[in-house]
Amino acid sequence: MEHTVSENRTYLNYINGQWSVSSTGEVEASISPANKHEIVGYIQKSSLDDLNAAVAGAKQAQKQWRKLAGSVRGDYLYKAAAVLERRLDEVAETMTREMGKTLPEAKGETARGAAILRYYAGEGLRAVGDVIPSTDSGALMFTTRVPLGVVGVITPWNFPVAIPIWKMAPALIYGNAVVIKPATETAVTCAKIIECLEEAGFPAGVINMVTGAGSVIGQGLADHPDVSGITFTGSNGVGKRIGQAALARGAKYQLEMGGKNPVIVASDADLDLAVEATVSGGLRSTGQKCTATSRVIVQSDIYEAFKDKLLQKLKGITVGDGMKEGIWMGPCANENQLQTVVTYIEKGKEEGASLIFGGERLQAPGYENGFFIEPTVFEHVTKDMAIAREEIFGPVLALMKVDSIEEALTLANDAEFGLSASIFTTNIGHMLSFINEMDAGLVRINAESAGVELQAPFGGMKQSSSHSREQGRAAIEFFTSIKTVFVKP
Repeated sequence: MEHTVSENRTYLNYINGQWSVSSTGEVEASISPANKHEIVGYIQKSSLDDLNAAVAGAKQAQKQWRKLAGSVRGDYLYKAAAVLERRLDEVAETMTREMGKTLPEAKGETARGAAILRYYAGEGLRAVGDVIPSTDSGALMFTTRVPLGVVGVITPWNFPVAIPIWKMAPALIYGNAVVIKPATETAVTCAKIIECLEEAGFPAGVINMVTGAGSVIGQGLADHPDVSGITFTGSNGVGKRIGQAALARGAKYQLEMGGKNPVIVASDADLDLAVEATVSGGLRSTGQKCTATSRVIVQSDIYEAFKDKLLQKLKGITVGDGMKEGIWMGPCANENQLQTVVTYIEKGKEEGASLIFGGERLQAPGYENGFFIEPTVFEHVTKDMAIAREEIFGPVLALMKVDSIEEALTLANDAEFGLSASIFTTNIGHMLSFINEMDAGLVRINAESAGVELQAPFGGMKQSSSHSREQGRAAIEFFTSIKTVFVKP
């Protein structure tokens, strides 16, 4: 079948203030996961020559950018927020068509992008150091913060507006220049964000976008001698390679990677609330969130009641094209991700877990050209099974039964990841035990595991992160270096 092109447009790289064709002259299609025959746009297949040009432009522009007052840099971010809000519908629709999440979710994420820009715009007027008493009574000693220089930003496809902005906005407000390499699957959406930043009037070279293969452009950023910091969100395997390359040449790096996030449902929990949050936390965005609920650990005396309510709730989920009204869950973002989910479902069956809901790829008329799969629930899942240990990144829930909260906490911590976790309980003792003992960077009480607020630090423990934090005031720690100043008259 021929491809249908909704918007017959080729998106260029953005290098040193200019939209540029890549040096290879090659493009690739970005297709809709709801209909693989629909092309959302074409993007550049770039080479190291394109990346080198972007880094050179960023390095030159950063010299003047860092000299601006923080409030002046903030004004650019305020303007960008206004532009993004004005174009909210256009950006959100592009996101839904390109990545698959439902339009209401895409609109919410785009609005969040504008809020992040405004939050960091305000950072331009916040404190950046401390006065420290010197042992010399005649001297002044204080700290300030200085930008890293050029920051490489490598972003995934699952939050194609929020993640690029929550990395670029703090990098920019603290005086760095940026070269972003977005995920190929959502590069058109990223180009829309860059258009908003361009319209806000950022000086040429301060922001650059180069699209292309991760093995070329992503690795090139990690290896580039003029890139002083790398901020990456994506898979553990790629993240480790990025980190090793940065470490080898002494660059700063920040890695946000996988999760295998548990929800604990205690016997005293509000079951309706717990079910609602499990479904929302595990299945919204088709389970394609690093904070998505994956393991559902339920106390045995309420297990059957919880399971019945959960299965009843799942029957009401509508799956389909996220652009259509009334759709609750869209497709997997690409064919590889769909195949990964299908493989894990088969693995779950082979290892002896019981499939009690869903588990089938949807291929009936209306679904046959998309990457759709049913919400899926397993029970009789043991801690050694692949579906209990490995990140699936799809709409798959693993139910696990325990007798006590102590057993639940032990099981919840029995994972290589430690990104987010939640508990549903009305018992203050259970809450405090969970807060103190759960090895996760984000713990939530009586709320879904997938909630992240832009003004709070975000990041994981164990294999989920390089132990740095993003968002909120914590972002200053990565995107700047402390300089200690001693002044003697």
